[in-house]
Amino acid sequence: MFAIPKPRLRLLTQIVLLISVVVFASMLLAGTFFSVLLERVVASYIGQNALNVARMTALNERIVEAFDDPDPAAVIQPIAERIRRETGASYVVVGSREGIRYSHTNPELIGGEMQGGDNAPVLAGESIISEAVGSMGPSLRGKTPVLNAGGEVIGIVSAGFTSGSIRSVVEGYTRSIAGLSAALLAAGIIGAYLIARRVKKLIFGLEPGEIAFLFKEKEATIEAIRDAIVAVNRQGIIVTMNRRARELLQMHSLAVGGRLTHRPLLEAAREVADTRQGYSDHRVFLDSEVYALHAEPILSGGRAEGTVFTFHTESEIERLTGEFSKIRAFADNMRAQTHEYLNTLNTISGLLTLGHTDKAAEIISGEVRERQDVIAFLMSSVPDPLIAACLLGKSNRARELKVQLEIDPDSHLTGPPEGLDSQALVTVLGNLLDNAMEAARGRQDGEPLVRLSFTDLGHDIVFDIEDNGPGIPPEREADVFVSGYSTKPGGNRGLGLAIVKHALQSVHGQIYLDRSGLGGARFTVTVPKCPPSTREAR
Repeated sequence: MFAIPKPRLRLLTQIVLLISVVVFASMLLAGTFFSVLLERVVASYIGQNALNVARMTALNERIVEAFDDPDPAAVIQPIAERIRRETGASYVVVGSREGIRYSHTNPELIGGEMQGGDNAPVLAGESIISEAVGSMGPSLRGKTPVLNAGGEVIGIVSAGFTSGSIRSVVEGYTRSIAGLSAALLAAGIIGAYLIARRVKKLIFGLEPGEIAFLFKEKEATIEAIRDAIVAVNRQGIIVTMNRRARELLQMHSLAVGGRLTHRPLLEAAREVADTRQGYSDHRVFLDSEVYALHAEPILSGGRAEGTVFTFHTESEIERLTGEFSKIRAFADNMRAQTHEYLNTLNTISGLLTLGHTDKAAEIISGEVRERQDVIAFLMSSVPDPLIAACLLGKSNRARELKVQLEIDPDSHLTGPPEGLDSQALVTVLGNLLDNAMEAARGRQDGEPLVRLSFTDLGHDIVFDIEDNGPGIPPEREADVFVSGYSTKPGGNRGLGLAIVKHALQSVHGQIYLDRSGLGGARFTVTVPKCPPSTREAR
């Protein structure tokens, strides 16, 4: 047993940590960015607000008029303090051109010199926003000139907000951002945990190492299977093919990632998806090869997400089960003979019991003579042992099915031509005789009859097989050689004549369908003694 390595951290923990770190880093970067941006925005806003307060103070008519009074501070201080309280500024200082204060938050500083060293631009008529250290410490302030009626600069107004007050505003917003970030981080951690649990559930609680091991194990297992395996999804796209499938189906334009275009396979996949049930031992044609097909649905949550096909070539099945087929054929022949001989023995026993010994002897002689005649005819007329064995087996099968099988006594084969595939002829004769016997049994009245004749005079071997069954309608004659077509009910039918046509192609033969004089169908098979390539070489 291979031990799957255990990770230091489980997948659930890894996912939670990863998402939490990502969320925390994102929140930290976003919080830092917004804090810096907020500080700049607040500073810009407060600076502009300080300048607006200074301008509003400089435009106050009573303050402008007070500059001509003997004691300007007595008028300006109360007005400046009222403006400071109403606007929320830290201070509003009004001073002369010489920088002497006429107002201040601290009355004791009135009459003193304004601090900061930034009055020069204001005295030149400009309004400015600056950061400086004044009597109240570091502050952000707006300064503007006081103009008289003639437009001359007669004084300076400085309105500002101390750095402490600005910091308290920024810290308030920062706390809000930090609270929001903490809430988002908590939500991210909870979401990470829920996502991790969902992922674990979807992968059946497996760890990445276990998934990788199972994937490799599944791949190795599928590759080691001798059966050809093809898996398709619900859209008909091939998602898996093992080595055996690639070897068998590489000539059929089937590859991973390609779309399944073979109609019988698409119908099989659709049927399996609809019924959510598999089936086995169906026969299907892929190009010119016959395969035994097994199909199983891929179920997920009670829904069919695809289909797995398993293929066996008919030739492979025949090779693997050759001995079993021989035993089964022998058993079928023995069963047919046993059944028939049992009936005959019962009849003979009854005749002997009744004392009709002459009649019993006559039946025994006729039975022995009939068997010997069939065997003797086949031995003299059919030199090929495979074809002779096939005809003898079908003769016994006809007796079991109560079908009269007549072989034209003038039929004769001189011998199998060199290089001719006798197994192909056995496949053709076996399927045609089976179909003929089944068709003959389908007649409503009269005795079922199948007639066979063959000859190899000339350049071709010719077989004629006809029956007295219901026949094939003329409009259906072109369909009988198509895989899947059948006039009989039930599944897994309609392959006999398709197999016959494929076998004839391997020996360059032809098959013709006509109306039989017996009332049913007549199939004529011609097989050249020499393949076309050999004939041209001669």
